[in-house]
Amino acid sequence: MSSTASAQQRITRLASLTAVHRAFHWLHLHQPQLRQWQLEMVRIPAPPFGESARAAWFLDRFRELGLTNVHLDEEGNALAELAPSTAPQPDAPCILLSAHLDTVFPTGTLCEPVETGPRIYAPGICDNAAGLTALLGLAAALRYAHILPPIPILFAANVGEEGEGDLRGMRHLFERGSYRNRIAAGIALEGGGTNTVVTRALGSLRLRITVTGPGGHSWIDAGAPNPIFILSRILNAIAEIELPTDPLTTLSVGHISGGTSINSIPESAIALLDLRSTDRAQILTTEAAVRRICDSFLIASIAQRAVGAPTNINVQTIGNRPAATLPDNSPILQTLRAVDRHLNLRTETRLGSTDANIPISLGIPAIAVGSGGNGGGIHTLQEWYEPAGRETALRRILLTLLDTTRTNAERYPVSDHSVQTPEAPGNSSFDR
Repeated sequence: MSSTASAQQRITRLASLTAVHRAFHWLHLHQPQLRQWQLEMVRIPAPPFGESARAAWFLDRFRELGLTNVHLDEEGNALAELAPSTAPQPDAPCILLSAHLDTVFPTGTLCEPVETGPRIYAPGICDNAAGLTALLGLAAALRYAHILPPIPILFAANVGEEGEGDLRGMRHLFERGSYRNRIAAGIALEGGGTNTVVTRALGSLRLRITVTGPGGHSWIDAGAPNPIFILSRILNAIAEIELPTDPLTTLSVGHISGGTSINSIPESAIALLDLRSTDRAQILTTEAAVRRICDSFLIASIAQRAVGAPTNINVQTIGNRPAATLPDNSPILQTLRAVDRHLNLRTETRLGSTDANIPISLGIPAIAVGSGGNGGGIHTLQEWYEPAGRETALRRILLTLLDTTRTNAERYPVSDHSVQTPEAPGNSSFDR
């Protein structure tokens, strides 16, 4: 039997189980609860490096849902487990289901949601309150249905996905955290949408260029090196770098700052650069070109500067997301395609920069999928989300998650690799 036919057979059987139908039933009946969670969490600011209040809220929800080993790790990720009926060994593999806590919006951004019919407007309401809501909904549905996976499912509301967060939450989980050698596969929940799956990790490199000088008065110290002028010339030269279209590579200046007043020569000027490509080698080639330009301007400024008027040009790496591709024959992708056929969905593979970059680059099977519904205005103050169709997406994720736990359970000896459904209710309020 081909792997495709085998996957289809597994999904058909899985979707017919009474326990799985109970989980589907919870998702169908509790759409108002999902909306309430989404409204409540989006009111809690989660700016870059400021996710702690929202993480604490998630720890409370995880406890209410009856998950185990609820805790905050050293990086600030809110973690919990849905464990098998028998205690797993300390090194037993687990499957990661995650959604990022942080938004792109700075401290002080007004987060109060506005409801207009089914649509909700708020910064971060789709990216990633939609994914976070799905994380809770799936945990609640599994608990309600008394489904115990053959190996643990690790639920993570993680930090640091956006911008200068540089995937720090995922890096910790896979490189330094206590689960680093146990995660066998991962599913990242990202915004809205139902059909898409990110299988190609878009690589990116973020650079900070800082030009410094002595500063001074615009008249009295005329002739002193002006960091803003120097930075402007550097950026003009960088704009002339030829970038390939195959592999597609982009280079953008996203932020410039410097100076204190109109009649002052600034002491510093800063630019933030975002370099992206599907090819890691091209990222390194373009980075080298940027650094050569900065070095050439530094050499020129040293030759021209007056005694006592030093200038410095510093290039610092502030973000580095690896480029990688999930193999087309990866079991987790075969599972998702089988699920989509079962649900009459069209699988749309995409390129993206998500939390899945880290595990894919490490050779660990991982995907990023939408959490259902529709959204727009992403990363703007006019961001919106509408939950129509969310239930189908959550069914898609649930089936993919359960089959992934089953196919990875062979690494850990258990008596039954099927979904376990004990008669005794758990301790969650959703078990009534």
